[in-house]
Amino acid sequence: MSSEAGTEPRVEETQPFEILQTTDETTATEPTTTDAATSEVAVTESAVAEPTAESTAEPAAGSEVAATELTAAGSEPKEDVPVTSSAVFSMFGGGAKKEKNHDEDRGDNSGSAKAQRDAARAEGEDVAPESEDVHFEPVIKLTERVETKTNEESEEQLFKMRAKLFRFIKESNEWKERGTGDVRLLKHKENGRTRLVMRRDKTLKVCANHYIVPDMKLAPNVGSDRSWVWNAAADVSEGEPEAVTLAIRFANSDNANEFKDAFLKAQKENEELFKQAEAEAAA
Repeated sequence: MSSEAGTEPRVEETQPFEILQTTDETTATEPTTTDAATSEVAVTESAVAEPTAESTAEPAAGSEVAATELTAAGSEPKEDVPVTSSAVFSMFGGGAKKEKNHDEDRGDNSGSAKAQRDAARAEGEDVAPESEDVHFEPVIKLTERVETKTNEESEEQLFKMRAKLFRFIKESNEWKERGTGDVRLLKHKENGRTRLVMRRDKTLKVCANHYIVPDMKLAPNVGSDRSWVWNAAADVSEGEPEAVTLAIRFANSDNANEFKDAFLKAQKENEELFKQAEAEAAA
């Protein structure tokens, strides 16, 4: 290879360190033209890899031979090139370390709507105003509370217990559930008569409503100690009086017995009142 001034040697696509390390006999023989060019590249890369001349690491044997052979060929060694971070990363196949932008630390995103509005204001452009908070007034205002009457305002509650009510259907010969809720015994404050009222949960729809008359017979349900059965000749829960067979079931036998005691007591009081009313009507 010619060593004329101003001519840079062509770099072969061969890793010089691999050749120097794998071939032990290369350092003892005379270099060829290709070896001189390879040695020059090795010296250059060695200078880049070592930032200062005062490094304590020992140079490789192949590098010393390559430098000697380069001097013998009449070529001037290249001056030391300052090592930069980009050069160091490029030697290992990586790019330069990306410096963090201060705008990223502040969370400023140039693509955000706020950043675009700020940029438009700085340039004097017209910015669309933000939408206003529109408030709509209701068409109808409910200012008065309407109280719903249940016809229970003039009655006193004697008994209340949660239970489930059933009704016997003759056509299909089966029991149908009427609803679950609180069964109550209500005594009228003026005439003293007591009636049984039961409403469904949530909807409060009436599922049982009748007076406890003397001819009613409260009987235990077959196979259960927490359920009772009776016949009501005039239940008005559906509006019109009708004869129905009802059954009620409680959570346990104690609750069922409490209901029985309250039912029989109200029935006895009503019996006296009904007799008195009949006597007054006959007179």
